[in-house]
Amino acid sequence: MKLCVSEATTLPAAFADDVRAYADAGCQAMEVWLTKLEGHMEHHSIAQTQALLADHGMTLVAAAYQGGLLLSEGDARKAHSDHFKRRLDICQHLNIPVLVLVPDFIGAVDAASIERAVHSLAQAGQWAAAFGRRLALEFRSNATFATNLGTALDLVERCSLANVGINLDVFHYYTGPSKAEDLKRLTASNLFHVQLCDLSGVPRELARDSDRVLPGDGDICLGPILERLRTVGYDGWLSLELMNPTLWNTRPSQVVELGMAAMRRCLQALG
Repeated sequence: MKLCVSEATTLPAAFADDVRAYADAGCQAMEVWLTKLEGHMEHHSIAQTQALLADHGMTLVAAAYQGGLLLSEGDARKAHSDHFKRRLDICQHLNIPVLVLVPDFIGAVDAASIERAVHSLAQAGQWAAAFGRRLALEFRSNATFATNLGTALDLVERCSLANVGINLDVFHYYTGPSKAEDLKRLTASNLFHVQLCDLSGVPRELARDSDRVLPGDGDICLGPILERLRTVGYDGWLSLELMNPTLWNTRPSQVVELGMAAMRRCLQALG
C-alpha cells in the first residue's frame, strides 16, 4: 500500500501551494480536490499545470469528488453530466487514474430510484471508460441510501463494469451501518481507493467531518481494516483525508509531515 494526502486536509491552500508544500514535506503523491484544481486551471493551462507537477515530482493519484450523477433529472442532470465530462477530460490530461463519485441519495428512496441510480452509475462508468479513467463509488453514512460498504458494493456489482469500483472512506465506514463482514467482499479488483482518518471522543452519531483526526490518534480500530486490505492484496493508495479546521490553520507542509508519519506508524504496527 502506498501513501498520499488529500487536498481536503489542507483545504484553504491553493492547488499550486499544495503541490509545493506536499513536495517540501516529502510527499510525492496527492489526491486532488477538484474545485481547487479547477480554480487553478482558470488561470493556468494544462501544459503549465503539467510543468508544475513535473518540477516538484508530484503524482496525482485520485480526484474528489463528483456528485449529482445518479438521481438528478432534466436540466440538473445535463449540467452535472457536462461538468463530469469536463472533469474526465482534465483527469485524462493530467493522468489522474481515479475519480471519486458520491451518490446523491438525500431524499426518500424507492425501488425505482435505486434502479435509476444503477443505470446512471453504469452510464457514468461508460463515459469514464471512454476517457480511460476509473470511478470509485463512495458510500456516505449520513445519506438516505448507500450509507454502508455493503450497499455500495451491491451497486457496483450490478453495474458489471471493470472500471467502476469502491472508495473506502474509513470515516463513513466507522460512523455508518457498515459491518466487518462487508470488508470480506473487498478485493484487489473492486477496491480502487482508500481514505484514512481517525475519530477521538465523539459519539459516532454526532461525528462530523470536522472531527477527523490523524490516524492512530483516535478510537477507530484501524488495524483490522488495514490488515484486511493487505490480505486481499490491495496495493493502491491510502489517502489521508482530514477536514479538521485546527489543521487547516497549520502550515500545510507541517500537516503533511505529521499525516505521513501517522500513516507510516499505522502500517508499521501491522508488522
